[in-house]
Amino acid sequence: MSMKSSCLIAGLVLLSACGGSDESANTVTPASANPSNLTLTAEQQTRIHLDTIAPSRFYSSVSTTGTVAFNGDRSTQVLSPVSGPVTRLLVQPGTVVARGAALATVSSPDFAAAVGTYRKAVATATNLQRIADQDAQLFKTDALSRRDLEQAQTDAASAIADREAALEQIRSLGIDPAVIANATNGGSTGAIPGVIRAPIAGTVVERLITPGQLLQAGATPAFTIADLSTVWVMANVFESDLASVHKGEHVTVTSAVSPTPFDGTVDYVGALVDSSTRATSVRLVVRNRDDLLKRDMYVNVSIRADHQKSGILAPVSAVLRDDQNLPFVFVATGNSPNVQYARRSVTLGARVGDDYEIPSGLNAGDRVVAEGALFLQFAESL
Repeated sequence: MSMKSSCLIAGLVLLSACGGSDESANTVTPASANPSNLTLTAEQQTRIHLDTIAPSRFYSSVSTTGTVAFNGDRSTQVLSPVSGPVTRLLVQPGTVVARGAALATVSSPDFAAAVGTYRKAVATATNLQRIADQDAQLFKTDALSRRDLEQAQTDAASAIADREAALEQIRSLGIDPAVIANATNGGSTGAIPGVIRAPIAGTVVERLITPGQLLQAGATPAFTIADLSTVWVMANVFESDLASVHKGEHVTVTSAVSPTPFDGTVDYVGALVDSSTRATSVRLVVRNRDDLLKRDMYVNVSIRADHQKSGILAPVSAVLRDDQNLPFVFVATGNSPNVQYARRSVTLGARVGDDYEIPSGLNAGDRVVAEGALFLQFAESL
């Protein structure tokens, strides 16, 4: 069966339903003065519901879709600070860790070398500082020249700087503070395993290494840690809606994962338009209730403006599309029983609940067909 035949049959069924069993009710009479106007029988009029347009105050909103991502301000990929094979894994995905918690151990000479360098720097700095103090006493008794004193003080200051640099080096490697304290006091440090530590508090969401894997310092990703209390949602907003989206506006995110929506705010509106989709990326920060939102999950997004605006609203059910996919509504003119219906082209703005904002095409006082518009569209084609 052709599409045209199918549409004709569907229209006849709809026409019959509107008229009931009364044969006269199934007759649609076009107005003779203007073929674009329609008049209906009294029975058919009962099937039509009209809404009178009035100025309204409302919060505009933009509806779109988005993809969930980890909050980039509260997540990080953990790189191994040392080279060597993994000897032990201390956490698994899903483990909640504090900042500085040990994640894995590595058999690496880097740790021992760093501690050794620090111990040498401590000894050198201590010795040169002692010499500088002694030279200061000698200078007071004129037993030492000022030049020799200044040289001793310079050597001590340089040694102290080397000691502090070595200390920062071993701290950056995540060496246990107790080991650092022993090295500072000249005590024994024993065997020192390399340790990969958590740079932030959060949940281990990815483990990227296995026991025995050879790691390269500063290059091998080992884990991913994220604070899952909030997530980013990367939404796509088209050019026509960009003027309605601003940083800080309230956002509602819905997903099949929960019947209750998630709340958030607009964090950033992108400065670039994607050349293929003609959309701009908008970053949202969303509270992740019960950790239900997962990375790469698709969600629906509604961005609501913070300030009310005035304008004309029309029911979504009143808006139809013509052969060129342009929006229009049916407007009633005249009074019963001589009511006529005519198309009126409109411009659509944002959707507001069950209504569309109508920037142009309708005026206050117009009566639009809120129910029965499809029947009129079919009847108009007869």
